[in-house]
Amino acid sequence: MATWDQSVDLVIVGSGGGALVGALAAADAGLEPLVIEKQGFVGGSTAMSGGIIWMPNNPLMAAEGVPDSHQAGLDYLEAVVGDAGPASSLARRESFLTNGYEMITMLQRKGVKLVRCPGYSDYYDTRKGGNAAGRSIEGAPWDGRQLGAWHDKVNPGMARGLGLAVKTNEIRHLPMFLRSPKSFAIAARVFFRTKWAQLLGQDLFTNGMSTIGQILKVVVDAGIPVWLNAPVEKLIVENGRVRGVEATRDGTLVAVEGRKGVLLAAGGFERNAAMRRKYSGDQPNEAQWTIANPGNTGEVLAAAMDLGAKTDLLDEAWWLPSPRLELAGSILNVARQLPGTIFVDQAGKRFVNESNSYVEVGKAMYAAKAVPCWLIFDDAFRRRYPTQRAGSILNSLPGRPLPSEWIDNGWVKKANSIEELARAIGVDPDGLIATVRRFSEYAKVGQDPDFGRGQSMYNAALGDPGYRPNRALGPIEKPPFYATEIYPSDVGTCGGLLCNEHGQVLGENDEPIPGLYATGNITATVMGRTYPGAGASIANTMAFGYAAARHAAGVVA
Repeated sequence: MATWDQSVDLVIVGSGGGALVGALAAADAGLEPLVIEKQGFVGGSTAMSGGIIWMPNNPLMAAEGVPDSHQAGLDYLEAVVGDAGPASSLARRESFLTNGYEMITMLQRKGVKLVRCPGYSDYYDTRKGGNAAGRSIEGAPWDGRQLGAWHDKVNPGMARGLGLAVKTNEIRHLPMFLRSPKSFAIAARVFFRTKWAQLLGQDLFTNGMSTIGQILKVVVDAGIPVWLNAPVEKLIVENGRVRGVEATRDGTLVAVEGRKGVLLAAGGFERNAAMRRKYSGDQPNEAQWTIANPGNTGEVLAAAMDLGAKTDLLDEAWWLPSPRLELAGSILNVARQLPGTIFVDQAGKRFVNESNSYVEVGKAMYAAKAVPCWLIFDDAFRRRYPTQRAGSILNSLPGRPLPSEWIDNGWVKKANSIEELARAIGVDPDGLIATVRRFSEYAKVGQDPDFGRGQSMYNAALGDPGYRPNRALGPIEKPPFYATEIYPSDVGTCGGLLCNEHGQVLGENDEPIPGLYATGNITATVMGRTYPGAGASIANTMAFGYAAARHAAGVVA
């Protein structure tokens, strides 16, 4: 029998959205939880991300009179995710929708300020059950100084490098601020919000930092302990039941009992090159392109697998097609969704609707053996958009030359003709010439008969609001022409432990492993191999973190 250094009701491994929601739900149900985080920051991947939560029929939609229903959510998951195996069973989908609604209601009740993301439509809004108005919500801009001693303990988020207090649903408007009155108004609002907060001495958290920061404030105020720099070394099993964990804290091994169970919310294994090499299947990846949380190295997942836990979708990830690191933060990150661009393979042919979900496009790159593929654009594109990295008003203006280092270092290839460009990048010239000619002829009239680009509200939402006749389509015809390599980057793996509708980890004969729960990217996601809408991964981890805590508390059978 283990000798326990500490005993609580629910040990929670990790500190992202699913972990903190699980802690709140556990405390709300009368349990004593403990959050254990191996890094020196709270928030994991959720804090680093846009912090959006995609939840059909959520309370904020109801409050604003946006039509939706539980059944529409089920219909949409069936239409988009389809048969993705046991991770996305009907029972799991029902649990996701039901617990997700209750989870958001709990957060609101505890004072977390959430806002809708109007116009951020479902990624497949034309499918059955799809919602063009959008089902995504995010944390409101929030003064992180309210965290006191925990203020500098939140994992830095995506907008920190911009120096702007910008919501995720506003970011797409910033490079478009001269393309439409609406985008200009939104950019101005962001600028004045940022300056006003600075005058007030506030440190406005937005994106994932707002979502995590607000929840962390509730956690801390509730007296729930959060251990940082405390990596879990192993799971402790007694008589076939997971009884607790062994972690390193302040250089000492400590055994912590979880009387009601252990909830694993430790993220995926995207930073573990050996595991990705072993499980990548037809989507070979050795972690060389990931931009995910550096702490996600898979040890806790491996420990659960050693106990006989079943797994699925280990070859899958939340793909994010991206240019090389030196071009990060520039318009080239989102160029595929704007007029005047295409992706091509080595034959010079398109292979996907470039404006669709990043996960879909990443998977298409592997399916077409276009790893990397090439982003092609022309000088008209360069003149329309601020191509350089943000950092000053001057850099935010369109029409500036590409930085000379981009061309000098070969990061972006430049040529006076499509044929010359093809030869410069080693692509079949005849194929690229034919592809650009066909694409441009149809793009001039706002059509894409090959892949349907620009036909959904999602394509339009992330396109150029000032471009006609189609926000997502424009010809490529004005020299000089440009090309840069695009890689199947990712923000996390999304395969792992198989769980039931309560978040219980399944083992032999699909029976739950007693005392073991899991949520988030350490699990095989309910979203299967598809990304239904902005914030689907965070919604997954939060909903099942909530479900697991309530099951451990005996609130649900």
